[in-house]
Formats: sequence, C-alpha cells, structure tokens
Amino acid sequence: MECSSVVEALWSRIQERDWAGVERLVADDAVIEWPVSGERIVGAKNFVAVNSEYPEGWSIRILRILGTCGEVVSEVEVLHETLGQFHVASFWTVHRGEVVRAREYYTSPGSDPRPEWRSRYVEPMDASQSFESLGTL
Repeated sequence: MECSSVVEALWSRIQERDWAGVERLVADDAVIEWPVSGERIVGAKNFVAVNSEYPEGWSIRILRILGTCGEVVSEVEVLHETLGQFHVASFWTVHRGEVVRAREYYTSPGSDPRPEWRSRYVEPMDASQSFESLGTL
C-alpha cells in the first residue's frame, strides 16, 4: 500500500471506530508524539487505546494528505458535539505499510490570542474559512 494510502486508511478506520484495523496500520513499537500537550504514545495498542477511549461524539473530516513513500503529512478537522472543533496537522513516517513514527499538533480555531502588533498585517479568519473557500487552491 502506498504511504499516503496508509495514512488515509488510518484516518478512515479511526472515523469508523475500526480499532483492530487501526492497530494493523500502526507498528507495535511506533512512537507518536503530541508536543502541544507534552505526551508520547508508544506502541500500537496504546495508540488505539487513546483514540478508542476518547469521549464519543466526534467525527473526522480529512482535508488533505500529502506525501510520498516514507513521509506523509495530513490535515484533518475533528468536530466534537460538546468539545468543539479541532484542527490536526500530523507528520507520519510510514515503513512497510505501517506507521512507525508520528508527530501531531492539535489546536482549536481561535484558541491562540491574536497579538495586537500583527493587526495591521492580518485579517480575522472565520474557523470555517479555508483556501478552498476563498477560491485560491
């Protein structure tokens, strides 16, 4: 399976709650890092546990997956009924059809304050806006 297809299948299986299928795509000794919260997940079983035990009410929308064999980047949106909207930028290392390493950055739109000094250079962005909605991609 092509590396970007592995990542696409991973997100799809997470969305479907196909935990056995997720585990088959992640190496037993994989290391997944979440720098924003300062956490490291070691192993496929722990990765599945963290995702499967997350409070229900969420859905995933894949925005894009880019990459060639070995290194893949994905951008997804996670909508949760009570916790809100999250965007996830993930950097995956895939080897022999399995994720062996990843670093993921989760954020919520508007969660970081806009510094006043930038106000003359930027414009506010609605969370639903994207390059696609602006017609530039």
